[in-house]
Amino acid sequence: MKFIDEKLRAPPQSAARVPEKTAVSAGDCGLLLVRITFGLLMAGHGSQKLFGILGGEGLDATGKGFAALGYHPGALYAAIGGGSEFLGGLGLALGLFTPLASAALIGVMINAMATVTAAHGLWETQGGVEFNVCIAVVALAIAAIGPGRYALDRPFRWGRGGWSEAAFALFVGGIAAAIVLSL
Repeated sequence: MKFIDEKLRAPPQSAARVPEKTAVSAGDCGLLLVRITFGLLMAGHGSQKLFGILGGEGLDATGKGFAALGYHPGALYAAIGGGSEFLGGLGLALGLFTPLASAALIGVMINAMATVTAAHGLWETQGGVEFNVCIAVVALAIAAIGPGRYALDRPFRWGRGGWSEAAFALFVGGIAAAIVLSL
């Protein structure tokens, strides 16, 4: 019986010779699809604020809106918010500096929730935090999962995702939001 137990626990001899998986998986493609779609939409949202394209009002008008929310000088904070969305979105789309890109989006969403949407409850139909929470959670999940096989971060340690990458994104995004909210 002991011999059988040892044989069952031992790895098969052929396991050492199996080459690394090279086939494209549905998971690889699914994560790429999420990153590209989510990242480019966030970059587009930021470009509306920064450049006034894609139906946006541009930096001057966005700055006036930020000033009305209590951010002074409004244009500076509009540039920070728009730049965080633009660069964070591009970073996620490319899978480049993924934890930092996630942190940028998390920080902006915390600010949006604290200054605009939290007073309106949960649901977007009432102007609530629903959409902001979804953006922050997707960004955090991508930091935790990692950008995947088709990403510029793949050769780097942080390109595999994990607890430390997720904690970094949440901590840096939260600290940046706290600093902005305290000014």
